[in-house]
Amino acid sequence: MADLSTTYMGLSLKNPVVPSASPLSRDLDNIRRMEDAGAGAITLYSLFEEQIDREAILLDDILEDQKYRYAEMTEFFPEPEVFRRDEMEYLELIRQAKKAVDIPVIASLNGYSEGGWTSYARAFEQAGADAIELNVYYIPTSHRLTGAQVEALYFNILHDVRDRVSIPIAMKLSPFFSSIPHIATVLARGGADGLVLFNRFYQPEIDVESLASERRLALSTSEEIRLPLRWIGILYGKVNVSLALTTGVHTSQDVIKAIMAGADIANVCSVLLRKGVGEIETLVRGVNMWLESHEYTSLQEVKGILSHKQTPNPAAFERANYVQLIGADGF
Repeated sequence: MADLSTTYMGLSLKNPVVPSASPLSRDLDNIRRMEDAGAGAITLYSLFEEQIDREAILLDDILEDQKYRYAEMTEFFPEPEVFRRDEMEYLELIRQAKKAVDIPVIASLNGYSEGGWTSYARAFEQAGADAIELNVYYIPTSHRLTGAQVEALYFNILHDVRDRVSIPIAMKLSPFFSSIPHIATVLARGGADGLVLFNRFYQPEIDVESLASERRLALSTSEEIRLPLRWIGILYGKVNVSLALTTGVHTSQDVIKAIMAGADIANVCSVLLRKGVGEIETLVRGVNMWLESHEYTSLQEVKGILSHKQTPNPAAFERANYVQLIGADGF
């Protein structure tokens, strides 16, 4: 059997197949099944900033209302900061997962603003998380907001969290930056240990009959791997951080492509939602079979061999590829 081991943000993984943040990891039994199926690590479902804000506001309102109605009963109510159901459940899941499995457990924070929500990263570390993934899910809608201001939001959040924890931090980015190599470099210098490419925004749909916008979940396909594949390939060897490819990983060949481009791990989600967590075993077995059939003894032998830095055809990552394609098709 080929050596499938890899290193991600300093963590030793037995293979590069890592379930990304999703509802599947809300269940401890599922987390155990993921390890049994061969996952190299697990990224827990995301704790959302909106959850923290909503529960804090709701509890504050309830307690304030009761204080004015029944002042003598206030001693029976906890202070607002004492009771946060979502956070407490999340911390308990980290503790239980660390006891239940032997592979790295990565906590996930999903937010959109600077502020106190980043302080939960410290609690994640204390609960036993091996690393933290910061998913800054932000879509600028104001014409007054500049690209530099949007980038500053990412830098400031990373800075706040880096000040609070010593465990590795991965920044999950969107593809909507004017210069991905620049922001990747600045984040690496600012303390990021890893970059996850890319955040997959769920796009709204418009119902022309009801005259309303709708939120719909559309699972990814293997075709979507091309965008993160391109940027992983461009960043490999040029930015001093670990790289994780996410979006569009559905087959063992997709995993191989991610590693050849320069990724340390390949995150999987949609394929597990479609087929179940047992599909991890199929992916891991397929990666091993491919390596052996091509006479490679380890995953590291193919890492980055088709990156922009090492590929014999760097134009495949650049605009020249577009020119060649449209020229070949006669447009």
